[in-house]
Amino acid sequence: QNGKALLSCYISKELVASKGLNAGTIVRELGKYIQGGGGGQPFFATAGGKNPGGIADALAQAESYLG
Repeated sequence: QNGKALLSCYISKELVASKGLNAGTIVRELGKYIQGGGGGQPFFATAGGKNPGGIADALAQAESYLG
């Protein structure tokens, strides 16, 4: 978006409770790949950064949270 990268993460409240996942933590970690940061709530968070080229790496790393 306008030369910048944007990531968002939504996790159902049920998965947050049963698996202990946290969208804010995940987005902060993935934000490193787009030279940015972010945060939010355990079930929804966003991150912005200045390196759109890092989105592919961030998405590849996101798979590790799905296992």
